[in-house]
Amino acid sequence: MRLSDLLSKAPEVVSAQVEGFLSDRPLGWGKHKRIRVGKVIHNFYCRNCGDVRPFESGEELSCLGLSNEQVSIDATLRCMVCRASVEAWFVVASRGDIYARAPEVRVERYTENLRDRADRVGVTDGPFADLIKRAQLAYESDLGAGAVIYLRKIFEKVTWEVAEILGVETKKPNGSPRAFFKVLEEVNNVRNIIPQRFSSDGYQLFRELSGIIHGDSSEAEALQKFRPCLQLVLGVVDEVNRDNVVAQAIDELGWNLDNIQEIAGEGGSS
Repeated sequence: MRLSDLLSKAPEVVSAQVEGFLSDRPLGWGKHKRIRVGKVIHNFYCRNCGDVRPFESGEELSCLGLSNEQVSIDATLRCMVCRASVEAWFVVASRGDIYARAPEVRVERYTENLRDRADRVGVTDGPFADLIKRAQLAYESDLGAGAVIYLRKIFEKVTWEVAEILGVETKKPNGSPRAFFKVLEEVNNVRNIIPQRFSSDGYQLFRELSGIIHGDSSEAEALQKFRPCLQLVLGVVDEVNRDNVVAQAIDELGWNLDNIQEIAGEGGSS
């Protein structure tokens, strides 16, 4: 495998043995080298073309030495149709010396600057798309609590906005905001915005997000919880029944819902 094949899979984190790309010589800290490892290709939604297009790099990439086990790689990718360009940055680490003849490497970090010219394929559309993208980028930069802040903001915004649509009161008589969980409860009673799997205790999602933000979890735990929390927040935003995804996310978070009564069983028999 060539290094470009691995870089083309980012942000997926996988390890693979690749052809040597540093000529069996260490690249000193702060030293630059042009490397020929094949073209990096990523599919993006090109705003100029109005469609998903492959964006490819040139034949040479810029490599910066960080240590004997780590390098930084910069690439400029161009739309293969309209030639609009974006930038991508990778931190590549190895088991043992990265300058070996066939090192085993992985992409430790991936960052992109799409410059308002492109979007990731599959990015959520709608009014919360920008917040979701920011959350994802923070997560990929290992900022667990920072990523979750965006998720809580999405949860709050969608609840307040639905409350306004439904005419649910969001302020107290003195003009100050009502308690979020009261508004959420009233909104969900009128319009099911909480996935049914945990709708009888929907405020637990907000407590989970707030706990991470306020330091109840370490950064490592926050990163581990990000994806299941993202699935639950997306379940709220989409207002669709995603029982299988929601159930898995709840299991990953370790929430104990054994004592939560199923709504279908409430109210007795008719």
